[in-house]
Amino acid sequence: MLNVLKPIKYFFDLIYPELCEICNKSLVRGEKLICSNCRIDIPLTRNWHERENSVEQIFWGRAPVVAATSYFFFARGSKYRILLHKLKYAGRADIGVTLGLWFGNELAASKRFSDIDCIIPVPLHPAKQKSRGYNQSEKICEGLSIALNKPVDIKTVIRSAFTNTQTQKNRMERWHNVSNVFEIINPEKLKNKHVLLVDDVLTTGATLEACCNAILSNADCRISIATLAFAH
Repeated sequence: MLNVLKPIKYFFDLIYPELCEICNKSLVRGEKLICSNCRIDIPLTRNWHERENSVEQIFWGRAPVVAATSYFFFARGSKYRILLHKLKYAGRADIGVTLGLWFGNELAASKRFSDIDCIIPVPLHPAKQKSRGYNQSEKICEGLSIALNKPVDIKTVIRSAFTNTQTQKNRMERWHNVSNVFEIINPEKLKNKHVLLVDDVLTTGATLEACCNAILSNADCRISIATLAFAH
């Protein structure tokens, strides 16, 4: 049956080839999501091996994290902005899983993240998740989980209050918008664990700060942070 399906797949690939999400060129065998040239050009932070890197400095004096890192830099006008837009607003959950897998492969080679016990996505309010169809951070975690071989926990941390979008808010407004919106269920599940807290984009760090401190106020654990992008 598989031998029959292969020629059919090749035929459809010729008629409807998969295109690079960045440059729209046809992908060749072995390429996924974006072409090799666009993947090479991703502005990776490469700071997952570095202590006191620019991502960690965001949380100094705000949340006691063990380590923090982001996969790539996110700047206004960047051609890679479209990946995050499609992941968050266009139903492209596969983008989160694939980028999470690539990111996870990098973290797996870093001693700073070698003792992670579980992965927790920053939760969305149920109403927002229902509207969007999924939590984009959870999809990133799925890819990270494959690479790191660690479980994803989506039940211990919940978002108990609906908040407006953070996009147009300044740092103080963002902090007030997300303070006291996270609730921890069965915190004993996290006892003595090293948790990797995951979000899609790091800007001011207000959401991650609030989520991190809510966990640490209720559970005896350590937390590291990973985001797909860093709006430096």
